[in-house]
Formats: sequence, structure tokens, C-alpha cells
Amino acid sequence: MTVDVLTHDEETASAPAPASAPEVPAAEAPVTESASPSSEGSPEPAAEEEAPKPKRGRPKGATASTAKKTRTVELILTVTGTADGEWQAELKNGSKWVAKGLEIPAAAVSRAAKELHSDLSGPIDEVINQARDAQAAKVAALEAELEKAKQALAELDV
Repeated sequence: MTVDVLTHDEETASAPAPASAPEVPAAEAPVTESASPSSEGSPEPAAEEEAPKPKRGRPKGATASTAKKTRTVELILTVTGTADGEWQAELKNGSKWVAKGLEIPAAAVSRAAKELHSDLSGPIDEVINQARDAQAAKVAALEAELEKAKQALAELDV
């Protein structure tokens, strides 16, 4: 609602009052309304003549959301493994390194992956099994080489 209020000073400044018109105090000044009057019928204060334009963006203060804000913590755990079955872990809190290059056993990686989610444990177990097979083949090759070395040594002991 827009209310135009003319005070006594504004009336006399803009046009001289007729001699027969009684003086009206500022509190009882005539009111010109461009909308229907309020239910009480009393004029609104002059301070609320023009409502300020709403600002862009989200409102601040009491009109903002009263939903409880959840504090999130960003921790980044990186687990890396090699084809030989060596695993390392690194932990970062925001931009600060908490731990770097920690050696961890493959069995611990497998257990942790199973605890986290089955979609994680499948691919990780495949990598661990490939590393196990590679190490088993390496052990078999070294055992065969050791047998040859023992035979060569036995032939030298005549």
C-alpha cells in the first residue's frame, strides 16, 4: 500500500492555504491513499511510504533457512598398490597431509575394502590375487634356480 502524506509545512510551501480553511496539525494531515485503507482505518507512518526494492540473492538473517547446517570434514584416503603386492596409504585432511607413504599389508587392504563396499572389494581382490599369482610364480622360478645351483654345487664336490 502506498500512502502519500502531506504535512502542514509541505502544504504551505506548495500552495497558500485559503483564509477560511482551519489549520491542521501535522499529525492530522490529510491522507491520500492509492489502495484501499487498512482494516483499522488509521494511516501508516510516513517512514513506510516506499518499500525498498528486494535485493538479489538469498536473504540473510532471520529470513534465511533455519535448517541445521551440517559440518563436513574432507578427508582423502589414497591407497595404492603395485603388481608385486606392495600397498601404501596416504591421508590428507583438506590441504594438509596427515600421513604419506605408509606401508600396509595387502590383507588389510582387502579387509578394509570388504568393510567399505562390495563394489570396491571385487576389483581390489582381483589385483591382490594377480600379485599373489605373480609372487607364487617368482617363488617357483627361484626354487627351480636354487635346485640347479644345488646340483651344480654337488657336482663340484667330487
